[in-house]
Amino acid sequence: MQIAILPEISAVFALVFARVGTLVMLMPGIGERFVFSRARLSLAFFVALMLVPMARPLLPIPASVPGIVGLLLGEILTGLVIGLCARFVMAALQTAGTLVAQSMGLGFAMTVDPSGGLQNPSIGNLLTMLGITLILVTDLHHVAIVAIHESYRLLPPGGLPGMGDALGLAIRTASQGFSLAVQIASPFIIFGLLFNVGLGVLARMMPQLQVFFLAVPASILGGMLVLMVVMGVMMSVFLESLGAFLRQLTVG
Repeated sequence: MQIAILPEISAVFALVFARVGTLVMLMPGIGERFVFSRARLSLAFFVALMLVPMARPLLPIPASVPGIVGLLLGEILTGLVIGLCARFVMAALQTAGTLVAQSMGLGFAMTVDPSGGLQNPSIGNLLTMLGITLILVTDLHHVAIVAIHESYRLLPPGGLPGMGDALGLAIRTASQGFSLAVQIASPFIIFGLLFNVGLGVLARMMPQLQVFFLAVPASILGGMLVLMVVMGVMMSVFLESLGAFLRQLTVG
């Protein structure tokens, strides 16, 4: 009897690992690109192993191969939708960093983002790395693991997720991420507006003064001072928003 149920347990584990593996690869803090792939794979394996007893009653194993393949694709798409929504919120830091860099006049300073592998403004990379560090320090990655467990209650397995619901969730999360980026970068947007207005007034009052030679260093200096003052508030707003999103997944 124990040998007879091995194929069923193997199928259940494969289905659980499909969802958990996709979520682990995309979750903030534990799914970053610079984290070793073997470490993420090991974490996904052990989390899936712990979730098998809970998920086994929820997974109706079809008798046909096409049914199993369809259920497997549904689990992968479910994990992909939830993980990408979490990534939309995480991307608010890079968007806010781009806005900050443009306001400070440092939009040309580009470095490689360790979490994404692309060239982005250095301020955005700084905010992203600081956000990842704070996620791990404040144990928000534990909330992400709880969200993986609770995803079986919110989105029970049973085929492909509804495209309308998935698109609606993605659109709402993307808009939330963009509004969060604007909220984080709002001090620098106000600073850039006031600085440019003052620069224009100065240019009108003193036409013989080459204000553009003073604009770039003054903008960078002022932006750095503003960054030192509001950095803590910016990251607090980000952590609260990300924590609220992850806890929303855990409570429904």
